[in-house]
Amino acid sequence: MFSLPKPVSKLIDAFERLPGIGPKTAQRLTFYLLHVPQAELEKFAEALTNLRKNTVECSVCFNVSESDPCEICASSTRHKNIICVVEQPIDILSIERTNKFDGVYHVLHGAINPLNNIGPDEIRIGELTKRIMMGTHPILEVILATNPNMEGEATAMYITRQLRAQNSKLKVTRLAHGLPVGADLEYADEVTLTRALEGRREY
Repeated sequence: MFSLPKPVSKLIDAFERLPGIGPKTAQRLTFYLLHVPQAELEKFAEALTNLRKNTVECSVCFNVSESDPCEICASSTRHKNIICVVEQPIDILSIERTNKFDGVYHVLHGAINPLNNIGPDEIRIGELTKRIMMGTHPILEVILATNPNMEGEATAMYITRQLRAQNSKLKVTRLAHGLPVGADLEYADEVTLTRALEGRREY
């Protein structure tokens, strides 16, 4: 019975572990890479190796960066009293493309999802409340930019309750629903995100 060479099957298995990649896509990617020049493969391997080695997590906002604090937290031109809360580092890229937000961020690294056993303690909510209540800058507004799906809404509601319990006068806003319900921030275009930022409402 025919079987694939071990290096090929191992790479297919590795690709299949990535989110959104099924068996067929994993096979296509692997066989595509077989035809790539060795020098290009080595560059690709080096980029993968350096991904974790040359990046750090910002100790202030938990964004992925080459330095700690990250470029945004260290900037003297950003308004440190407005925090935009996002689920993942990639969401920051989406908002930054709008050129409409000049505050800082807080990355949760996930959303509350009881079905997957992800509760408030598994994401960076505790760090957010500590940052707001004990940080060096008085916070004027917290913008909740979690995704407009069930998990994102549950996370936004939980954070709002936590923040209001500690400071009832804190302004907590939610992105306006220029974002389609169920869509991820990562896939929203700049115009939609700009409208969502400008039309944010008190939460």
